[in-house]
Amino acid sequence: MNKLHVYMGEGKGKTTAAMGLALRSLGHGNKALVAQFMKTGNSGELAALRRFENAVVMTAEPVRGFTFRMDEAQKALTRSQQTAFAEAVREAVHNAGPALIVLDEMGVALTTGMLDEAAARALLDEALASGETVVTGRAVPDWLMERADYLSRIAAEKHPYASEGLPARKGIEW
Repeated sequence: MNKLHVYMGEGKGKTTAAMGLALRSLGHGNKALVAQFMKTGNSGELAALRRFENAVVMTAEPVRGFTFRMDEAQKALTRSQQTAFAEAVREAVHNAGPALIVLDEMGVALTTGMLDEAAARALLDEALASGETVVTGRAVPDWLMERADYLSRIAAEKHPYASEGLPARKGIEW
């Protein structure tokens, strides 16, 4: 029986944990599908995972700017793009049959209103029918927390961005 893992919270490490699980699964010869919502798709994890024959890596159309600064037309376009991406990922999961599915930042896409809940639920159903499924995001909706078999809250105790203003570093934060 496949389980749903949710990694959420304000701390650093949600995506890193999810990608580590993908690496673990690939190391055992399994197929893994990693889909990244809301990000630019240029992280080191994705570049590394693309080197594995059994890895399928998908990235959504990059989001232009912060959602809280978008006007209604920009929000509608982003919502349409992220929802279409979820549908494409659902189809890819159906076709590929991966043992592990990572839906990175899907929680953020949902909580910001940039992803249609029905599309997200359909994707989760398909993913869990195929394999273990991971959803990440700073926040996730209540229904997703209730559905989770594993729920990990990652808290920020200390981070050089807060204490020193140190920006995200290539190879460390992305």
